[in-house]
Amino acid sequence: MQQEISRRTRSALPRDLNQLHLALLRKWFWARKPDAGFLLEGFPATLLQALVFDEWLEARGETLTGCFSLDPLSAEPVVTHYRTSGLLRVALPAAA
Repeated sequence: MQQEISRRTRSALPRDLNQLHLALLRKWFWARKPDAGFLLEGFPATLLQALVFDEWLEARGETLTGCFSLDPLSAEPVVTHYRTSGLLRVALPAAA
């Protein structure tokens, strides 16, 4: 019985983490008021998430004002995407 419950629970979840993150953020994004500002930390975490998020923004006629990175020289695809878009901002670490 426990194996059956576990199997059904797993099959009800999105197959990968990208889908899970996108499903959670999609619900929030489309439910929020149109001109409400927001700050997201850790999203988008993949290039796929960044591209989907760009599509959502375009569909609502909204734009980002900037994206912050602690490592702006990173070759990570998400950082490169926002650097190429001209949205990358440098987040300076707090002074010790």
